[in-house]
Amino acid sequence: MEFSAEQIADILNGEIQGDSQSMVNDLAKIEEGQKGTLSFLSNPKYEEYIYTTSSSICIVNKSFIPGKDLPPNLTLIKVEDAYSCFAKLLELYGNLYEKEIGVEKPAHINETAKIGESVHIGAFAYIGKNAVIGNNVIIYPNTYIGENVSIADGTKIYPNVSIYHDCKVGRNCIIHAGSVIGSDGFGFAPDEKGKFQKIPQIGNVVLEDDVELGSNVSIDRATMGSTFIRKGVKIDNLCQIAHNVDVDEDSAMAAQVGIAGSTKIGKNVLIGGQAGISGHIKIADQTKIVAQSGIPSSIKKAQTLMGSPGIPLDDFKRSYFGFRKLPGLLKRVQELEEKIEALTKE
Repeated sequence: MEFSAEQIADILNGEIQGDSQSMVNDLAKIEEGQKGTLSFLSNPKYEEYIYTTSSSICIVNKSFIPGKDLPPNLTLIKVEDAYSCFAKLLELYGNLYEKEIGVEKPAHINETAKIGESVHIGAFAYIGKNAVIGNNVIIYPNTYIGENVSIADGTKIYPNVSIYHDCKVGRNCIIHAGSVIGSDGFGFAPDEKGKFQKIPQIGNVVLEDDVELGSNVSIDRATMGSTFIRKGVKIDNLCQIAHNVDVDEDSAMAAQVGIAGSTKIGKNVLIGGQAGISGHIKIADQTKIVAQSGIPSSIKKAQTLMGSPGIPLDDFKRSYFGFRKLPGLLKRVQELEEKIEALTKE
């Protein structure tokens, strides 16, 4: 679809500087812009590109004043906040790909399942017994929805997602392709012969409203009770959340984070990629954990942690500075030992 500068300015309540009929049909970063694309400039560090970009339209802050001549075919749309306005356009652009209402064939919907209004269910999806699908839910092809699962209004589930029996998904959640919700927790106990016996996992997983899961996220069902992912939590690709974990509101974690069983993550906690968090501990609200850190014990007050085991960031930096000096220090110790040995022989 094509949009004119005038149409975009109306959406964003912006001011046009240039050709109001300039047309765009795609989005691009300002340094990669081509004719017919729309870009934005928010960070001053990228300002140099606005003087050479081939984009047809660029969204800028009202405070932006060009330091030199702009490309002759570039139209500006000035707004209060270029970054948030461009994000709004990205959302609208994404909505162009929304699925049409209806059920594609073949798809299996159990006769006891309840399906809300304005729902899309893709081909080869499976909806189990007594499942409840809310209004405006989008379920992409090859998705498995087990028995007694409930999915609230406005949630979007991408292809090849599996949601096991009895799990609950809140409103306006997004679950990306390949994620598994409600697989068994890793529960085994060795018997008298040292053989592992499986402990039944009879709980479920509860995703509250506005949760987003990346692709290939695994969230284990509770042994008993529920594994909770609270309102507004954002989880990146390839994360593992073990049984009975509770991730509190508006926390976020980057790719490949692993959280062991029964750990409680506080509110507004930020966890960097590949961090590992031990089981049966608590992480205080607003804690920040740097990528690849390991957290073996509870964190009682908000702080930024780095390393394995994680220590306060400033302490880690000082320790690392000393660590980098170790080769030189070891060499000096060796030289001193040799001198002492020579003096002793004399």
